Amino acid sequence: MPASDAHRHATPRLLLVEDHADTRQMYAEFLSIEFEVVTAGDGEDALGLMRLQPPDLLITDLSLPRLDGFELIARVRSDARLKSIPIICLSGYGGLDHERRALEAGCDRILQKPCMPDELAGIVSEMIEHAAKRRNDA
Repeated sequence: MPASDAHRHATPRLLLVEDHADTRQMYAEFLSIEFEVVTAGDGEDALGLMRLQPPDLLITDLSLPRLDGFELIARVRSDARLKSIPIICLSGYGGLDHERRALEAGCDRILQKPCMPDELAGIVSEMIEHAAKRRNDA
């Protein structure tokens, strides 16, 4: 299997990074209906998990302890093994500055919290399909 496809899974695997346990659990439970979901409560743990077993898609809050979402995204994008993973940012912050910073770091899509779980699941499916199509066209 080519190195670029080494982290593809039969059931798409998501890494959900959220420091608020209730929010993390709510999204994880809803997303696990359709996807394999792994969770982390901070950016450092998330980066460690990604290096052990890269997910098919990363969903991250921007405000995280130890390593915030902006830096997590930047580190993912600078890692040759992880850089092609699609990234969704969930943010409770409003304003163009946070959106600009997230996009500059390498985020593919930004959703404002609260985000309905079914909306998030639909966007995840769309992004995973788009990533698979890009791989197949390459």
